[in-house]
Amino acid sequence: MQRIISCFGYGKTTKAIAQAGNTCIFYDDKVTQPFIDAAGNKVLPSHLFDAARSQLEIPSPGIAPTHPLILQAKHLMSDYDFYAETMPFSIWVSGTNGKTTTTQMIEHMLASRGALSGGNIGTPVALLDGDAPIWVLETSSFTLHYTHRAQPNIYVLLPITPDHIGWHGSMQAYEHDKLKPLQQMREGEAVILPRCYSDYPTAGFKILYDNEHDLAEYFGFDLKKIAFNGVFLLDAVIAMGIDTILYNQIDYDKINRFIMDAHRQECVYDAKKRLWVNDSKATNVDATLGALRSFNNRPLHLIVGGDDKGVDLTPLFETLRVFASDITLYLIGANARRLEQLARQYDIAHITCNVLDTAIDNIAQRHTTESVALLSPAAASLDQFDSYVARGDAFKAHVKALS
Repeated sequence: MQRIISCFGYGKTTKAIAQAGNTCIFYDDKVTQPFIDAAGNKVLPSHLFDAARSQLEIPSPGIAPTHPLILQAKHLMSDYDFYAETMPFSIWVSGTNGKTTTTQMIEHMLASRGALSGGNIGTPVALLDGDAPIWVLETSSFTLHYTHRAQPNIYVLLPITPDHIGWHGSMQAYEHDKLKPLQQMREGEAVILPRCYSDYPTAGFKILYDNEHDLAEYFGFDLKKIAFNGVFLLDAVIAMGIDTILYNQIDYDKINRFIMDAHRQECVYDAKKRLWVNDSKATNVDATLGALRSFNNRPLHLIVGGDDKGVDLTPLFETLRVFASDITLYLIGANARRLEQLARQYDIAHITCNVLDTAIDNIAQRHTTESVALLSPAAASLDQFDSYVARGDAFKAHVKALS
């Protein structure tokens, strides 16, 4: 007899579980009156959940551990755990920044072998083809928190920096969830791991790194033959490394054919041939620091600000201080005043613009063909936009409209 699944949250991950043929009842905070959706699923307000009658609970990954639904659940598991027994050979990619690009690059390198990507991006696990030989899964700390049975065959952990601290409760808890797969791995499986976690216990084989140079030396790659730079060079080296681990080959031509997604250091030129860079997906400090490293040799007009989720912004300003003579900040978003105070404290030139269009107009008065105008907000977008995509699209549209 098929179990009825209590799905917490009426979102992409949980809807996919029902779409895959499972019987689900959804509980969602935004629902005020029960209804039946177009697929015949019951969708109820969260307060109607009865733990005594529930056989299995699967949460949308973003639902926090402190949510009443989570606290009431007695049979809680992630979607990864639900499909653990049928999951094919899997490569999980986690870390704070670069997960999406690294996942896409790995899929690109292994596409001819039948690899499919999904998880936190693209296709949810429930709708991935179970007959595919390889799954490449972008894996969030939220999903890992609720995962206890499933484990990867190869785990890629990108550097961990502060993010989602409010959700996890502490940086230590955030790191713990990111490192949890190591405890579940078996002998003969591989872990690409930042060297600072070299002592973390695992049965998997550790490939340790501080940067892309370490991995290039380990795998025997010539970095000069790889057509990516900045933070994307590490992503490319890891993707090539997976291909080398599995198939003992080095293919520079294939990795160099990879096309980056929009909103990741995307270059746009205005009518005066001036460079504007859309890095709207840089939603935290570490991502913006990566962008700064990519453009550290030219005068910089940097747009920052949004919903910073209360993280420590000191590392950003410590780095910006090094660029102080060649950088001007244009402050936008909900944390503009906080950024203004820090800019004064670190004596960095700045203009408080509050909104994106005003920032672009201010830059346009000062920008030259020698400088770079960079949107890399170090903050989420939801204070003023529907998403980082909407923020990036608005940036590009305004730049293209400049005369």
